[in-house]
Amino acid sequence: MTDARPTLAVTMGDPAGIGPEIVVKALLDREVRQVCRPFVIGDLRVLEQAATFCGLPACFHATADAASLADAAGTIDVMDLGLVDPARLSIGEVQPLGGEAAFAYVRRSAELALAGAVAGVVTAPINKESLRAAGVPFIGHTEMYAHLTGAHDEMTMFAILELRIFFLTRHVSLAEACRLVTRERVLAGIEKSLRALRRLGHADPRLAVAGLNPHAGDGGLFGREDIDEIAPAVAEAAARGWRVSGPLPADSVFHLARLGRFDAVLSLYHDQGHIAAKMMDFERTVSVTLGLPILRTSVDHGTAFDVAGTGRASAVSLIEAIRVAARYAVQGVRLAG
Repeated sequence: MTDARPTLAVTMGDPAGIGPEIVVKALLDREVRQVCRPFVIGDLRVLEQAATFCGLPACFHATADAASLADAAGTIDVMDLGLVDPARLSIGEVQPLGGEAAFAYVRRSAELALAGAVAGVVTAPINKESLRAAGVPFIGHTEMYAHLTGAHDEMTMFAILELRIFFLTRHVSLAEACRLVTRERVLAGIEKSLRALRRLGHADPRLAVAGLNPHAGDGGLFGREDIDEIAPAVAEAAARGWRVSGPLPADSVFHLARLGRFDAVLSLYHDQGHIAAKMMDFERTVSVTLGLPILRTSVDHGTAFDVAGTGRASAVSLIEAIRVAARYAVQGVRLAG
């Protein structure tokens, strides 16, 4: 019988953070192996050290390509880039070595995905300060993959239970995010969100747009952005026959969506959607990057330097990110174009 499980590349993340530990835990998970053929892009010696931190018996199989996996229970396939000597690595600390290695893992995963060698990539956490220390000219995963794949219209989506949250803006200051909430950008964000929802199987998706100001501006008492920029974009979307509501007060819109009133929410800035998602289910929030020519999912947490090396970090988010990637790969979901 043909093995229908998709092959997924899992990047190790910052080697000084919890990435190696949660990768080891996730790839030893039986359910993960039932849905995909995963392998790690990282450093073998760091992963061996991580298994020791976690007190887990694991066999490691070095593979030169995605077609030569051992794919066996209790064995972790590793594409070993040999960049990090554990003796030189300061666990739980910002350092150039961590940023250099993390970017190298991402770059290799993009190359494999673009070549069609893997069905998708799943990323463990990286550290922005370590990237900066290494001189990497990107602030995060999304920007890296956009550059490496030639994408120009990327967008972040969170998957939490049955809810989807889209982000109009990401890694900018709050002041800059407010300036970027324009009628044109909101309308474009609505269109991209609805297009993604249709590709995910929603024939006639219902989208809510969060308000920017308290009470969505309360009729102009707390700012004009909701009246002058967001409402006209929503009206234009409705005129096109799309099922869009808003702007709705951000303190209630995510709750309404969770109750089933909407299939998704368009969040206007980073923390507006992140806080809501993580309060719903911190560990099972999965980040999906839209607009790339490859499938990429990720954990939605950081490197947790404070617990790195203790073996205590939970792998639930990474396991969920792998499961989401496997499901989208099997379904042939396209999130670009």
